[in-house]
Amino acid sequence: MTQPTTRVLAVLELLQGCGRISGPELALRVGVDGRTLRRYIATLEELGVPIVAERGRYGAYMLVPGFKLPPLMFNDDEALAPSVGLVAARGLGLAEAAPAVASAQAKLARVTPDRLKRQLHAIAETVRVDLVHASGVPHSNEALIALTAAAQAQRRVHLDYTTPQHLRSERDVDPYGLAWRAGAWYVVGWCHLRRDLRSFRLDRIGTVQSLDAHFERPVGFDALEQLAFSVATLPRSIAIEVLLRTDLKTARDAFSLAFGLFEPVDNGVLLRSSADDLDWFARQLARLSFDFEVRTPARLRNALRRHATRLQRLAAGNA
Repeated sequence: MTQPTTRVLAVLELLQGCGRISGPELALRVGVDGRTLRRYIATLEELGVPIVAERGRYGAYMLVPGFKLPPLMFNDDEALAPSVGLVAARGLGLAEAAPAVASAQAKLARVTPDRLKRQLHAIAETVRVDLVHASGVPHSNEALIALTAAAQAQRRVHLDYTTPQHLRSERDVDPYGLAWRAGAWYVVGWCHLRRDLRSFRLDRIGTVQSLDAHFERPVGFDALEQLAFSVATLPRSIAIEVLLRTDLKTARDAFSLAFGLFEPVDNGVLLRSSADDLDWFARQLARLSFDFEVRTPARLRNALRRHATRLQRLAAGNA
């Protein structure tokens, strides 16, 4: 915070959020001395913000009870964050996203100065975000709202669910968390029907009924990480092992989140995966910037040779 105006707004933000805060703590958190802080308090009072100042050794500052602050005050960087976030919300597959985004953008525009208002309009009109090929058909928010509430309260739910094979089922689930991946929302948790961790696409959930039963979420549980693991370990027809001649971070950055399991070894990273189409897998390997060694199956090496032959033909101009 280098500009006085920004610091004055920071004082106001802290007063609103803390309720009652001592002068020394307030000065420390804003990064000014006591004399400068008193000048900032005076500035706020001149702007019509009623502040109570308690004197004495244990004195403090607070806003007058019942005083309502302006709803939003953003500097340039702060205005950019919600603006881009609202644009991204269009791609999250929510039925009410479009009108909600439009309404929120209008509210932002009403409470920002002209310079920032032009920036908000520019972002809304020119920025588009592709969240990994987000789904084009929006779905109801009811399941999302119900499941996020249940996950936060750690309360079991009863789901009416349709499987990918179009079979209807009912099951009790402890919803540990939710995640967005590849154009769809998922809830991840303990399925009491299968007695194992499972993930369920929200657009396949019919009804969500909260049950009078609580659960304990595993410490440090990450819904997106678990979802990626479950996708990576789905059984496919051909098991694959490839030694990647690089470090773990580079290996993970080179592939999608659910491509396979990565294990650091002495001379690189061992990728364990599976596929139904070896030609497709060969194309994924061919784009890597680092070396690799196919451990298994031998047919994957043949797929790489076919891909290399095709590229040589195209490079030579022989379509």
